[in-house]
Amino acid sequence: MRSVRTVAYELPVQFVLSHELSVPMYAVLRYEADDPYAVRAVFHPPGEGRTVEWFFSRDMLAQALSEHTGHGDVLMWPAADPGRDVVFVALRSPAGSALLEFPARGVDSFLRETRSVVPPGTESSRLDLDAELAQLLAGN
Repeated sequence: MRSVRTVAYELPVQFVLSHELSVPMYAVLRYEADDPYAVRAVFHPPGEGRTVEWFFSRDMLAQALSEHTGHGDVLMWPAADPGRDVVFVALRSPAGSALLEFPARGVDSFLRETRSVVPPGTESSRLDLDAELAQLLAGN
């Protein structure tokens, strides 16, 4: 049996409401070696007793450090201003949309640690495709 290794980073995030106004909150980025392509982001909106979860591709998050990426409901890009060390994440759902500002250094540190757990290019070796297919066919 494989050991499961989890990487979790809590980062300060800005929820951008307008060009002049943003609200600070926290997000936890979580990576599990047994789900090697995904990063789960758990947001803690201020003043609310609940959390909001989104899943991103680890590769997409890494790409966002240097260029615009994403499609559909998730778009990411680095700040255009070289003086701002942030990554923007735009999320859209039927319930609404959000623009978030992540510290790029925190994202980079998180990704470096995930790469030490599952190096890029080795993700497929962590998956048991036969078990996944059997579970899908069983309707679970």
